Amino acid sequence: MEQRWIEQNLNWMAGEFGAERLRGRVLLPTEEDFPGAYEGSSADVEALVGRLCRHMGVDPARIEVEHEARDGDPDLEAHVPVLSSFSGAAGHYRERGGRAVVAIRADMAERPMALVATVAHELGHVLLLGDGRVDPEREDHEPLTDLLTVFFGLGVFSANAAFDYSRQIRGEYVRTSSFRLGYLTEPMYGYALAVYARMRGEEAPGWARYVEPNPRAFLKRGLRYLAASRTSTR
Repeated sequence: MEQRWIEQNLNWMAGEFGAERLRGRVLLPTEEDFPGAYEGSSADVEALVGRLCRHMGVDPARIEVEHEARDGDPDLEAHVPVLSSFSGAAGHYRERGGRAVVAIRADMAERPMALVATVAHELGHVLLLGDGRVDPEREDHEPLTDLLTVFFGLGVFSANAAFDYSRQIRGEYVRTSSFRLGYLTEPMYGYALAVYARMRGEEAPGWARYVEPNPRAFLKRGLRYLAASRTSTR
């Protein structure tokens, strides 16, 4: 069921946005695609939004960026053992005065990979909801927007940010956290990336090495499945 949903909707996107977009550049977490030092400042975030607007073909004049405050007390967290988790959306999309307001949580600025995935998702709302391509009442419009990031060559970031576990030791205290971002699972991202690669005619995409081990394993599995399916239908 999920496989069919991914296949159908990536094909719909190819029809909606065109073959040129399908064959567009896949952005990677490299100096070439994101040059310069990144320190997580508001200026850095807004520069990144502008970079992604250009890549996704969204007029930056349509976008207003809001920075939301961090939850919790960082001073307390530095001295007390903490087990924390986060799941869901890290940004919020709405319209105000004819512009799309993209609100980004402050802690996203500390996670460049997740920040790119979050901004790409919110700009996807502009293309799908803001441009009237999808009814906002459509039940699957949030996972569809995650899938759009794959089609627009930003799936490496979205897949890598789908789940993150970290453990920090500060003296005698330990902080562990789990972080799940977005609406697609790692297996779904892996298969979506495999279908995307196949649609682009890439049997062994070079960009796959930038995908984290978990989603990359599902990507490779998806590529094998698609290759076997094509062979069996000849």
